[in-house]
Amino acid sequence: MKTIIAACSQNLSGSRASIQTALRTLLAVPWPSQRDVSSVLQLLAVLQWVLSFLLLGTVSLLLLIYLLFTSLWLIPVLYVAWIIFDWDTPEKGGRRLSCLRRWTVWKHFRDYFPVKLVKTHDLSPSHNYIIGSHPHGILCVGAFCNFITGSTGFEELFPGIRSSLTTLAGNFRLPVFREYLMSGGLFPVTRRAIGYLLSQNGTGNAVAIVIGGAAESLSCRPGVTTLILKNRKGFVRMALRHGAFLVPSFSFGENDLFRQVVFEEGSWMRSIQRRFQKMMGFAPCLFYGRGLTSCRSRGFLPYARPITTVVGEPLAVPKVENPSRELVDRYHELYISALLKLFNENKTKYGLSESDELHIL
Repeated sequence: MKTIIAACSQNLSGSRASIQTALRTLLAVPWPSQRDVSSVLQLLAVLQWVLSFLLLGTVSLLLLIYLLFTSLWLIPVLYVAWIIFDWDTPEKGGRRLSCLRRWTVWKHFRDYFPVKLVKTHDLSPSHNYIIGSHPHGILCVGAFCNFITGSTGFEELFPGIRSSLTTLAGNFRLPVFREYLMSGGLFPVTRRAIGYLLSQNGTGNAVAIVIGGAAESLSCRPGVTTLILKNRKGFVRMALRHGAFLVPSFSFGENDLFRQVVFEEGSWMRSIQRRFQKMMGFAPCLFYGRGLTSCRSRGFLPYARPITTVVGEPLAVPKVENPSRELVDRYHELYISALLKLFNENKTKYGLSESDELHIL
């Protein structure tokens, strides 16, 4: 019996020693620092945003089609009926949710790059504005972060101004995705939607338009500042019709977030991109960024590069119901001059050299 008790005591002592050793080893392992935790949260914030914009609409559409052939067929039927009833809402002020714009996740999204908003002049709440956002880049990160989320302090910098952003009208045809866009304050880039915001919603509205659009994204690559603007005059005509002041803005660093395979003008791949753009409204770009687990691997996440969006001086525009071509051309030239001035005055402050020029096509 004594032998058995001695053996049990020895085993218990050995178990205690093993547990103590394991605890010491566990405590010796370095815990994630606050910086590491912040980096993970920032990466996850960017991941959810990229997946939402690239996949949410398509996945939702496929899911609804699948549910039609199951016992849950009533769900897609009711939702389609709702979309038909709610079809015009995106062009009539949308359905903005302030709580969504104030999500904490957008602060992590901002800090990943980071994104910064710079004010050069006041915007009076007694006027409406059309903000020209340049350049388009691949996914318009600067425009989204500054004009849709509240993370960079737009409302604090410009008190009394409600910002919104326009995007392709086709995005509002996609189920669930349309609700996501409207809740954040995005609208179709159509005359009807922009006209409603500038005429039926009082004053203090700032509608941001990424003027270069899909065509500009085809020329997006690091170190290149080329804008598609010479023949883009519709936004000037809208500003004249509603007496909305024109405000240039430029996001320095936007083109550095991804690498793109750029096909030369005249090549068959470039021709396919142009045709697809005309048919679908957007251009298929072959681009890549960093991977999910390492910034050295390739993936679909943007590189962490600083973006600084500088909002320029508002250009006063008279209200003219039917502006002539000459008047539109005049204010278009004034806008380009203001944009060039904004670019040249700030380029050396935010990563470009004195010799870098803004090319307008």
